[in-house]
Amino acid sequence: MALPKKLKLMNVFNEGNSYCGQVSEVTLPKLSQKMENWRGGGMMGNVKIDMGHNDDMNELSWKLGGLDLNVLKQFGAVKVDSYGLRFAGSYQRDDTGETSSVEIVVRGRHEEIDMGNAKAGDATEHSIKTIWTYYKLSIDGKEVIEIDIPNCIFKVDGVDKYAEHRKNIGL
Repeated sequence: MALPKKLKLMNVFNEGNSYCGQVSEVTLPKLSQKMENWRGGGMMGNVKIDMGHNDDMNELSWKLGGLDLNVLKQFGAVKVDSYGLRFAGSYQRDDTGETSSVEIVVRGRHEEIDMGNAKAGDATEHSIKTIWTYYKLSIDGKEVIEIDIPNCIFKVDGVDKYAEHRKNIGL
């Protein structure tokens, strides 16, 4: 029997600034492919054709335990890759004690800053939705997935899935 690796500690960095003790929750991006049904003549059923990444997959949501001037100053950024966020997580198996580091780096801009409810004496929480154009997932220092939407880069386990496509269109 083996036990799963569970998140034990985490932190978020915004342009290198640590939110240790302030970040309460992170909703990590759901990676998804856009797949469309195709059934051509002579086929006895349909297959799903890969049409690239889903339109709504590039979101990272996170919550802070209160007011943060840095995030507010970043709102309304012009460039699609204006700010860098880094999620750092430490996962551990309780049967072996083995730990793994998980790092997700994104570059993007904030689409939404929800200031939440304001009531004196109650805990406050601000929710931020960051839309990314660049994503990189590394586990134990090894790059697992890299997606750079404007530059048409999509790597999985070191394999560049779009290298030939870029070559075919002269990039």
